[in-house]
Amino acid sequence: MRIGIGYDIHPLVKGRLLVLGGVKVPFERGLLGHSDADVLVHAVIDALLGAAALKDIGTHFPDSDPQYEGISSIVLLKRVRDMIHSQCFIVENIDATIIAEEPKLAAYIDEMRRNIGDALDIAKEQVSVKATTSAALGFLGRGEGIAAHAVALIERR
Repeated sequence: MRIGIGYDIHPLVKGRLLVLGGVKVPFERGLLGHSDADVLVHAVIDALLGAAALKDIGTHFPDSDPQYEGISSIVLLKRVRDMIHSQCFIVENIDATIIAEEPKLAAYIDEMRRNIGDALDIAKEQVSVKATTSAALGFLGRGEGIAAHAVALIERR
């Protein structure tokens, strides 16, 4: 078994869709980034890459490459799944936390879990997604951005 940890953070801006876990969440601002800026999926990607010792998301999908502009992070997650499988690993489980003052995310968590599980060819029950706030502290507490942490457990086939 191998464990990886992932983290991502993006600022919130007007004029962008808010995408978390592959779900378009209704909100007046979205996350700024080269792709769809899905911090949850980016954290999961980095956790998986870390567990397999395959470097990081920026190495495989650099923000300087125009082919990734606006791309769905779920598409990138599927590519990482294929990388993991090519190294003879399977994903056992994902545990992730989104840190955001707003919007409230409880209504979207199950769909996020399903999207991540589907992309990784694992059951929704193998994916945990939680949401919390930063208790009004700092950059995140002022509602200026959203962050996510993820842990991935992988195992050799």
